[in-house]
Amino acid sequence: MTEAGSGHAFPSGVAPTLAELVALRGAAQGRRPPKRGRHGVSGQALSPMRGRGMEYAESREYAQGDDARHIDWRLTARSGRTHTKLFQAERERLTLIVADTAPALYFGTRVRFKSVQAARAGAIAAWAAVRDGDRVAALRGSAVEPPVAPAGGARGALHVLDALVRWYTAPPADDLGLAVALDHARRLLRPGSRLLVLADPASLAAVPDARWPALSMHNEAVVLLLDDPLERDPPRASLPFASGGQRVELDLAAAAPRRRWQQAFPEAGREALARLRARGIRADLLSSQAPSQSWLPLFGHAGSA
Repeated sequence: MTEAGSGHAFPSGVAPTLAELVALRGAAQGRRPPKRGRHGVSGQALSPMRGRGMEYAESREYAQGDDARHIDWRLTARSGRTHTKLFQAERERLTLIVADTAPALYFGTRVRFKSVQAARAGAIAAWAAVRDGDRVAALRGSAVEPPVAPAGGARGALHVLDALVRWYTAPPADDLGLAVALDHARRLLRPGSRLLVLADPASLAAVPDARWPALSMHNEAVVLLLDDPLERDPPRASLPFASGGQRVELDLAAAAPRRRWQQAFPEAGREALARLRARGIRADLLSSQAPSQSWLPLFGHAGSA
């Protein structure tokens, strides 16, 4: 559903262009990678070999202080003694961008459509991957279109940017939903990857809560929920909309329609954020009028964006 006349009011924000996504490269340069010492950096940051040291190497007996999530349960059961898995550094980390292409994203009332903001946020992630020496890939929920294959450097980013322009110019006819896209992502991810999910809050309803921990356990996962100022704070007025080729009026000054609007948009967004964060996912709302790089501190170590 799009607000009547919104395409004419903001023509530059209705569909993304390759030129604007390429121009965002500079916006991804503000956050520098973490400093590296002789033994890499602590926690889930980059290792000296690039990547986050999550490629399986071998198992040894468990020692105090080992991460319980890495227990080798098969060897533990077989030997009768607790063992933990050891991991070696990957030479290249994967940054994977998962694009929700639900029709609800192709809508906007300020500056740009939510779909355009999604494309721009994805471009920021792609250029951040280039800056950090990662391979970058992208996919959507489709049974016929394969993922954009992982590749490094500016060429890899440009392949992703080209796909984002195609996907977010108009809703793809074969969109199968966010849950399918995340199934594809699970098969492509390797331990130590970075994952960015671009989604409409309503799309999360079809994703089982149990899916998220499996995606984030050994990866850095960020979910950006796209919204629009009209969704957050609608005016108390009767608004014209175009839906299914017909013009309809929605009276948001009346109590009942306004309450349903609040439940469908602001409350749904807050509930989606709470669900994600409760499962250890970094998540935030990204307004269609916000700076497209404003979410970048969520992606690894924070810094100037």
